[in-house]
Amino acid sequence: MTPAGPLSPGLTSAYGMAMGTHREHLVEGSPNALAVAVYEPAEEAGLRPVLLLHGFASSTALNWGNTGWIRALNDAGRRVIAVDLPGHGTSPAPEELDAYTPSRIRADLLQTLQDCHVRPLRDGDPASGVDVVGYSLGARLGWEFGGTQPQLVHRLVLGGPASIDPLADFDLAAAQRFLADGAPIEDPSTADLLRMAQLVPHNDLFALLSMVEAIKTEPFDPAQAAPSMPVLLVAGELDTLAETMPQLSALLSARGNEASEQRIAGRDHASALTSREFKQAAIDFLGA
Repeated sequence: MTPAGPLSPGLTSAYGMAMGTHREHLVEGSPNALAVAVYEPAEEAGLRPVLLLHGFASSTALNWGNTGWIRALNDAGRRVIAVDLPGHGTSPAPEELDAYTPSRIRADLLQTLQDCHVRPLRDGDPASGVDVVGYSLGARLGWEFGGTQPQLVHRLVLGGPASIDPLADFDLAAAQRFLADGAPIEDPSTADLLRMAQLVPHNDLFALLSMVEAIKTEPFDPAQAAPSMPVLLVAGELDTLAETMPQLSALLSARGNEASEQRIAGRDHASALTSREFKQAAIDFLGA
């Protein structure tokens, strides 16, 4: 989650943004539930594009626009492909629960990259494939996408990651009762997540609860779909949601994968995204 606010004025003209409104492409016979925006740099670096995956109850604008990530990546010559997850930002809020599952989102992401003409990795071609940056829930999705698409993903930067999914323990019934009649939520983690979601104007809370319900049907198992490409794990030193990040690093190292960890001093889960140190570390890592 990041503070709400408008996308930085001038971003469109300064960086030649090709705004991707919702695209009705089919994934296994159903419309893709992701709104897509492509941001072109003024000068190409000749490197593969970067896919951005935001966190729960956030959006491309909040996670990546307002915090300066899109501008920083464009300044580094990187083409940016950003998506709003189902029920988030400018994406539709499907009625079908399946549209919110991680497996369906991965399928939608793959279709999105194909539509953006991203090619499989090829030796000696630095423009092939894609780099992925995910934050919070986007880190889980990025981990699984990298693990299931090794022929496409070159490198991963995962911010605020954890070996367990904080949404797994979300008290869905209590949240539904609270929205229906204001009944207090006893679980502090559930109350905090719902409170943060309510701080963002225009959030569709019922769509967000559908995502929680769908995610609960596919628990996060980092060992099941561990990525094989190099991974940078980043979290604020005060980020209590990322306390299990070292377990992800240990899992990757045990499999002989290149894994790096970085802690951002004085930052928590919400404020780490605005860190210049985080942005620069990601740009350097992805450009290696």
